[in-house]
Amino acid sequence: MPETGPIEYPIARVLPLLTPAHLDRDFDYLVPPELDEIARPGVRVRVRFAGRLVDGYLLSRHAESEHRGKLVRLERVVSAEQVLTPEILRLATTVAARYAGTRADVLRLAVPPRHARVENGGPVEKGVGPELAPVSVDDRQNLPVGAGGPAGGTAQHEPAHPGEPVPEVDAPAWHRYRHGDAFLAALANGRGPRAAWQALPGEDWARRLAELAAVVVAGGRSAVLMVPDQRDLDRVLCECERLVGDSAVGLSAGLGPAARYRRWLAVLRGTARVVVGTRSAVFAPAADLGLIAIWDDGDDTYAEPRSPYPHAREVAMLRAHDTGAAFVAAGFARTAEVQAIVESGWAHDLLADRATLRAAAPRISAPGDTDAALERDPMARAIRIPAAAFAAARQALAAGAGVLVQVPRRGYVPALACTKCRTPARCRRCVGPLSLPGVDRPATDSGAAHSPVCRWCGRTEAAFRCPVCGGRILRAVVIGAARTAEELGRAFPGVPIRGSSGAALLDTVPPGPQVVVATVGAEPLLDGGYGVGLLLDGWALLGRADLRATEDTLRRWLSAAALVRPEGQVLVMADPAVPTVQALLRWDPAGHAAAELAQRTEVGFPPAVRMAAVDGTSAGISGLLAAADLPVEVEVLGPVPLPPGARPPSSARNAGDDAGAEVERILLRVPRRRGAALARALIAAQSIRSSQRADSPPRVQIDPLDIG
Repeated sequence: MPETGPIEYPIARVLPLLTPAHLDRDFDYLVPPELDEIARPGVRVRVRFAGRLVDGYLLSRHAESEHRGKLVRLERVVSAEQVLTPEILRLATTVAARYAGTRADVLRLAVPPRHARVENGGPVEKGVGPELAPVSVDDRQNLPVGAGGPAGGTAQHEPAHPGEPVPEVDAPAWHRYRHGDAFLAALANGRGPRAAWQALPGEDWARRLAELAAVVVAGGRSAVLMVPDQRDLDRVLCECERLVGDSAVGLSAGLGPAARYRRWLAVLRGTARVVVGTRSAVFAPAADLGLIAIWDDGDDTYAEPRSPYPHAREVAMLRAHDTGAAFVAAGFARTAEVQAIVESGWAHDLLADRATLRAAAPRISAPGDTDAALERDPMARAIRIPAAAFAAARQALAAGAGVLVQVPRRGYVPALACTKCRTPARCRRCVGPLSLPGVDRPATDSGAAHSPVCRWCGRTEAAFRCPVCGGRILRAVVIGAARTAEELGRAFPGVPIRGSSGAALLDTVPPGPQVVVATVGAEPLLDGGYGVGLLLDGWALLGRADLRATEDTLRRWLSAAALVRPEGQVLVMADPAVPTVQALLRWDPAGHAAAELAQRTEVGFPPAVRMAAVDGTSAGISGLLAAADLPVEVEVLGPVPLPPGARPPSSARNAGDDAGAEVERILLRVPRRRGAALARALIAAQSIRSSQRADSPPRVQIDPLDIG
């Protein structure tokens, strides 16, 4: 074995993937001579920490260490693949600071687990991405080394070949939006415009997003497009492949470890330039990022359920700000958070004028919205499907068009109550809600087929008796999709009735006269659009005890109404005096978002303020607050007990005496400009508590979705 000379940079600065908050820091290790060539910044390593081997990332190499004691040797380099890029490291650091978490937790979300066979160029499964050859340490540019660690700064975007003109993408549909041409020109010129795009009714939004990505790719840069679910991912990816070919890949958890890691590596190595994915795609290691877009950011699937609970929209904004990439928040509706960045000037409206909107939108009405309508049908506001809705559906079916019926819940009769006093019917065994078994939920006991069944334990309640008034007769509070389809089948004999909900989800339906009953978010596409859309049980959506109930209801309604052809008709079964219904009738999501933001500002709720929710036992919360040096502006709201179904932090469940303690929540509220100070205080308090090995550490979430 040839002799090796002295190592130029013998110190490896490593971030071990450790859970305790006080260990979220870099540690120095000695690089053995045999690992010098492959111990590059960004690789996965194994190091010894407190006597055990742990995983970590090598962040940088240095000539000297600030630590004057004895250094431990680097155990091994797991792989020569430099999976942690400087940009993703900066993003992980920013996200951890924003959400009062640790870099280790963020990196577990950002970098998928290693798949050795895929990384080494193993055989490719059909349809899972481009062929990948194994990469040596010299095949890719090394990350920066030095005392400063990975380089920061804002990327400067240049075309792939500066001497050649940037190819133009044919996108005439963007002419319908004010400033649409200017937005495309800014993308083509390598600038980073930021916009809140309000899609027109009936818009082929997947094609429009693909066109934006194609403009960016033509300039030699990369694009990340985020969608809520697999159905939307498949639709957008198909459009991207038509425009940019094999340069587009899809990333989602449903791919499986091997396929997902192969596509992720294609993005890391620069083979793929367009990434279409769900919330985790926001961390995709796309080189020279030129665009990051999110469709329907109000969908709750964008909220990460694992620590530190980041929201994909906020992470995308942080990444766009850091890299100088363009940012687009797109959808038929608009959230208060997007409206806040528009009003702040960070992003700008990308809307169509009212004349174009009126030409594209169907006619929307609420039965009984005028005195004349109430004269013709006095029961229009009292019954579930009024005569006007039946008449519109019959007319559309006679013309050979489809009818879309949106219901808020699946199942048969998912909620029952006492007929006398309207008390919700509960199971005597587990206090769960009772419902009638239907075609998708048969009775489990030997009782009558129409006896109520507990939705939690499955027990049949054959002899119900109301604990309040003693009544024995139940009534339906909510009627599900299965029961609705059954009723419409009797009302329209001979007409095909299709259902789309739960596991029986339809992506598309064939043209022709038919009735499609779908739950919210499960509405299938119909080529040419539906003739009529019926939005049932609006009170069930609007009446939820949730801060985002009205915003989410309008988002669901607009998404369904957008599937109706311009000459069609949409009827919403809700009180026409409700502001959310009025916003739907006018197709004014931006105005509704502005009003929603004003109301939240008045009562002090996000995004007007920064708020942290601390969940845990009473002792755990008290200990955290005692250790926290909170800003003077902070308001402490609570504590309040969480519902019985809420789960405490895992450590609290295993903490002996605290295992059975009641879980509580407090809210910490500060002005938005002091949000960073609140997060720093919570990080410091968690570090102190974890260094003391305190039991029952509470769970901290910044701006959680469930604060209503």
